[in-house]
Amino acid sequence: MHELSVTQGLVDMLVEEAEKRKVKKVTKVTVVIGELTGIESESVKFYFDILTENTVAEGAELVFKIVRAQFKCTQCGNVFERSNFTFKCPVCGGQGVLIDKRGKEFYIESIEVE
Repeated sequence: MHELSVTQGLVDMLVEEAEKRKVKKVTKVTVVIGELTGIESESVKFYFDILTENTVAEGAELVFKIVRAQFKCTQCGNVFERSNFTFKCPVCGGQGVLIDKRGKEFYIESIEVE
């Protein structure tokens, strides 16, 4: 349910920036979401469509780029992306630890305007 609040923040930022730059219409917004944020892109899209009504971003295309988290095995050193909700190394079965905080992103990558 936190998608509503993060989407509200995203829309507020988007509209504020558009007003500063005297943009008449936002046509496309690309958002980066890390897989570990727990943010569901479908929910963001749902709230985005509602929250942008009667704004410069109404009807804008919303595109998502999902960033996969990478883990490193504590036993064999293998670097891998998790699958099937497990943090076990696919090579040796050891425990993986998160590398470089990848997968925790949530930000606007780009905005296209008319």
